[in-house]
Formats: sequence, C-alpha cells, structure tokens
Amino acid sequence: MILLFIGSCMEAQVINVSGNWNATIPPITEAGSNYAGTYDNSGSTGTNQIILSGTLPGSFLNLLSSSGAKMTMRYTPNPWNNSLTLSAKRTGGTTTINGVCLFCTSAINGGTTYIPISQTSDTTLLTFNFTGVLGLNNSVAFADINLILQLAGVSVTVPANTYSARIVFTIVAN
Repeated sequence: MILLFIGSCMEAQVINVSGNWNATIPPITEAGSNYAGTYDNSGSTGTNQIILSGTLPGSFLNLLSSSGAKMTMRYTPNPWNNSLTLSAKRTGGTTTINGVCLFCTSAINGGTTYIPISQTSDTTLLTFNFTGVLGLNNSVAFADINLILQLAGVSVTVPANTYSARIVFTIVAN
C-alpha cells in the first residue's frame, strides 16, 4: 500500500482595516423639516477615515494564474433599519510586488463609484490584477485604499435610534 500525502502551504489573505466612521446626523430644529437623507465620510480625517491594506501571498497568487482576485464586501446589522442603505467606493490605492518576479505588474481596478453593500450576499468592491512569472518568496502588498462610505435613506420616517453595521471584507479569486 502506498500512501500519498499532498500538502499546501496556503496563507490567508489578510485585510487590515484602520479607522471607523460614525455618521453625524444633525438634529431637526424646525417643524416640517426633513434630514438631508444622504451622508458620507468623504471629508473625514484621523480615525474617521477608513484605510484598507494587506498582502496577497505568493501561494495565493500562484492559484490565481491570470484571473486576478477581487475584494468583496457585505454588512452585518447591529441593529439596523431596512430603510437605510450603505454604499462604498474607494479612492487611491497602491500595490507593491515583493520577492523575485519577472516582468511582473499589479494593479487595483474598479470601485471608484458608489456600490451598494448587501447584508445577504457579497458584492465586489474592487479587483486586483497581477501578471508576470512568479519566482521565489512572492507577494503583492496593497495599501492606501481610502474607503468612502455613504449612508442613505435617513428620514424623519426612520425611528430615532442608534444604528450600526459592521462591514466584512473578503479576498477571493476573480
């Protein structure tokens, strides 16, 4: 009897998220007034600015071939009102190829216009494209992806409460 063991040294694709956003909704001060309805964190700085970064390890890049990878997102409500909607877009973003790699390029594409975030299924925010002949100890680092969140549906018809949601990001093959 011959036993064959096949192993894989797969590393996880880690996404680092720094910052968070607490939307500031001004109080209504006059009868008959309504809220602006849509708010975003585009002017945020410091901890209210959300920055994404991470690394795609060589073991993951080898599996991708030329298909690339995508970053998906969905949100988990805690609590939430279904009249409210969340969307996201990105500005910026850089990639750096680490290790020995021949004729290699990498890029971040898409996600520059608002994309609705679902709580029931993953939605693609952006894609990572990678080309080249992999050598040793390869990885692609991505950084400085500024995430702009948009909250819409704010109205006097939505019950006054503190609503929150957690956005879950995942990197998978394209």
